[in-house]
Amino acid sequence: MDTAGRSQHAQVKRAAMSRQDYDGTSPSVNLSTRLTGNGCPHAELRGNDWDNLRLELAKTEDEIQTLRQVLLSKEKYAADIRRQLGLSPLSNVKQNLYKGWQEVQTSAPYLTASATLDDISHSSTYVRTRDGLSHAGQMTSAALSSVGEVITRRLTQMRALPLPSPSRTLSHSISVPTMRHSSTFRSFEEIVGNVKDKVTGSLSSNGDTSGFERRYMR
Repeated sequence: MDTAGRSQHAQVKRAAMSRQDYDGTSPSVNLSTRLTGNGCPHAELRGNDWDNLRLELAKTEDEIQTLRQVLLSKEKYAADIRRQLGLSPLSNVKQNLYKGWQEVQTSAPYLTASATLDDISHSSTYVRTRDGLSHAGQMTSAALSSVGEVITRRLTQMRALPLPSPSRTLSHSISVPTMRHSSTFRSFEEIVGNVKDKVTGSLSSNGDTSGFERRYMR
């Protein structure tokens, strides 16, 4: 601790030792003050008592201020020590939490609650309830498994079924001979014949029709 902190600490110590039976009040102040129900001083308070109380209040406030300064100095000194030890604020918080949890675990309410929970977990009612829930869970799992197997088997059967054939196909509805006598086929045949005549005439004018005819005959 620095020099200022030591001097403040010594000042507080001297102020405390200068009082007889220090308990926050001065025995030298003998007041005839009687407080009413609302905490206000009685009318019998004399002027001399007012002066003594004001003096005592001033001393007390001065000691409070000194104690605050000493506390601040102590906190700075402790922070400097933690910094030298490599203790971060986070590690300090973790340590405080760990200590707090240890205190909770060793407290009477926690031990009582733990004992109560232990008694409940070993009671016959708890055991029957646990067994009933376990059996219900097993039954539910078995039912879901059976439903899954049925669905899987049904899907397998549906995959094995042949695909439905078209209701009407060209090969079944119209035969080739029928198509040859239809108006559509005759129109198409005439168009092809006209194209052939035009191409044949064009090639004949050029004196070379044998090649096209040979290809056409093929």
